[in-house]
Amino acid sequence: MAKGERPALDSYDRKILSRLQRNSETPVAEIAAEIGLTTTPCWRRIRKLEQRGYFKRRVVLLDEEKLNVGVSVFMAIRAGEHSREWSQAFVKATRDIPEIVDVFRLAGEIDYMLRVVVPDIATYDSVYQRLIEKVDIRDVSSMFAMETIRSSTELPLDYA
Repeated sequence: MAKGERPALDSYDRKILSRLQRNSETPVAEIAAEIGLTTTPCWRRIRKLEQRGYFKRRVVLLDEEKLNVGVSVFMAIRAGEHSREWSQAFVKATRDIPEIVDVFRLAGEIDYMLRVVVPDIATYDSVYQRLIEKVDIRDVSSMFAMETIRSSTELPLDYA
């Protein structure tokens, strides 16, 4: 095995990861029974997967509507410039604004795509103003999600 290469996952590992992606608080005994292992080997596999870095972190997914941030806005951003300093300032600015929940650097005509969660358009405008106060942006195009058809935190496991 080459340095940095991970051993391939077997079907038990994939089943464990699939179950934990749906609910990380599932008792080990329940996972073991579901996938056809006894508790101790299942627990050992979970520990190995965690030690090998397959888990980034364990989180609770909150309800946007109940928290009054049910409006998702996608911001397509063209950078003001392409220097290391600008990029660092941009990253810092996005980290300092809690309503910005996703930031992706893209290839193509758009440099960055952000997802912002807010209660309304006026609050989005406030987020926009805070961002442009911190960093010079050449162009921003905002798209408001009308409906969430599918949103998932579960990753496909067939490629591991």
